[in-house]
Amino acid sequence: MPTEKVTLTEEMIGWRLDRALASVLNRLSRERLKNLIATGCVTNSQGILIRDPAFKIKTVDSFTIDIPLPRPAHNEAQDIPLNIVFEDDHLLIVNKPAGMVVHPAAGNFDNTLVNALLHHCAGKLSGIGGVARPGIVHRIDKDTSGLLVVAKTDPAHAGLAAQFAKHSIDRRYQAIVVGRPSLQGHVDASLARSSVNRQKMAIVAEGRGKHAVTHYRMVTPLKEAALIECRLETGRTHQVRVHMASIGHSLLGDPVYGRSKKAHHALLKELAFQRQALHAAHLGFIHPILGKQVDFNAEMPQDMQLLFKMLMVS
Repeated sequence: MPTEKVTLTEEMIGWRLDRALASVLNRLSRERLKNLIATGCVTNSQGILIRDPAFKIKTVDSFTIDIPLPRPAHNEAQDIPLNIVFEDDHLLIVNKPAGMVVHPAAGNFDNTLVNALLHHCAGKLSGIGGVARPGIVHRIDKDTSGLLVVAKTDPAHAGLAAQFAKHSIDRRYQAIVVGRPSLQGHVDASLARSSVNRQKMAIVAEGRGKHAVTHYRMVTPLKEAALIECRLETGRTHQVRVHMASIGHSLLGDPVYGRSKKAHHALLKELAFQRQALHAAHLGFIHPILGKQVDFNAEMPQDMQLLFKMLMVS
């Protein structure tokens, strides 16, 4: 079992033990340290076990932290090719293909992004929350393509999660929609599970669901359609799909919220295009460890490019 020995400084007198340890041990999140303290993994210089994360530091002292090896995740590592846009010791950016589920769940326990990441990051993941697993801090739908950021360490996970909670992540999607929306606009409408069909999301009255805001602008007018860019102020399940459908511009190919015209239906069938035309094209955030702005872009996949080309106005 690995151990860490930490000597606290005079300025930490009066601090909580979990706060003091977290300020020194950057690779472990405060939540992880709270758990280690509560489960009897921390002793002071006299060998006394401290089990209270709120224990106040009364004098300059040193503490020993026993860090159990991460338990293996229940998910199986699988050698699945990944399109890695960027990777360092703290995080990686993946360009996920349409058709790949992000996280194992009922009906999809294999061939998910997590299965692929466990193989790709073997030996390079810290025990996030005490379990060896990649830090999935956000998701995109199975049949949506595009960029995802994945944490490899506790501090990176915590830093990214904080930015998602503050809605400060720059997320932009490309979508091909029915009709031609206004040059730019936004949809501000709360979302919740549909009371009729729990597999669907629905717009609900303010206060009854989660606040959701989507900003959109038209990029290219097409045949009874348009390529638009959506910037997410929030990131709710099916947000772009539901919001655009609510203003009469559903995504082409969307099997749940779509309202394709006859001409579009024939084209989608001809191209065997069987998903919502949605791509997570841009991701920008402050690197949680390096503290600098980073931005990543992913080109539209070939199936959407072909659909776009076939809808171009001659």
